[in-house]
Amino acid sequence: MQEKKQLTLKRKILRTFLVLFVLGALVTLGYYVLVWTGAWEYINSVEKIRTLILSIGFWGRLTYVFLQFLQVTFIPIPSTITTLAGILVYGPLQTALLSLAGILLGSVFAFWLGRVFGKKLVIFMVGKETCGKWVKFLSNCKYSFVIMMLLPIFPDDILCLVAGLTNMSWAFFVFTNVISRPLAIFSTCFLGSGEIIPYHGWGLIVWGILIVVVGILLFLSFHYQAQIEKFIQKRFKTKKEGNK
Repeated sequence: MQEKKQLTLKRKILRTFLVLFVLGALVTLGYYVLVWTGAWEYINSVEKIRTLILSIGFWGRLTYVFLQFLQVTFIPIPSTITTLAGILVYGPLQTALLSLAGILLGSVFAFWLGRVFGKKLVIFMVGKETCGKWVKFLSNCKYSFVIMMLLPIFPDDILCLVAGLTNMSWAFFVFTNVISRPLAIFSTCFLGSGEIIPYHGWGLIVWGILIVVVGILLFLSFHYQAQIEKFIQKRFKTKKEGNK
């Protein structure tokens, strides 16, 4: 019995070291790729990212997909910066498609990390409290994941990572991302490009109204986030949980 406990402990220690090694290797690889391409110095502003993409030429599109992948997984690059930079170079349609490729790959990779390497890795990346909160939420309200991926008040990138710890299937996860991600990405790209609403004339009035409305909605959303979470949890609670 004692030998089994020691063997189990050794396996846990080995698995922890393996997780840390793989995570370190991935972060190191990503860092050196960024340094090698020169991207490390060009990821903090729209103009710098635009300059980087243009300087790379043929490999610019691949680099842009990689940047969108990184902002979902390892590096907290604001998606607004990368998206606007892409629009300036490739226009709204190409940017939306390239962003969709990178973000979907990043989302799937985040889910895979959670599913394969488990809770210790997720806690290491997002914190124990955050991990526990969203694991419980998604475990009890699986179908709320669809709504949460659409609303800006929820941390969609963290949710993808945490979802890997739940009993959520690969099919459901991928289907949800394929439905929700394009809506947000295409809306951002085409609205941000100024093709639908121009940044001059009547467009300035419309943009002013939109900014005020969105600002109010975001304020109310964050102010009442706890109530919104309770409502979603109650509305999407699984039957199994509800019958307990």
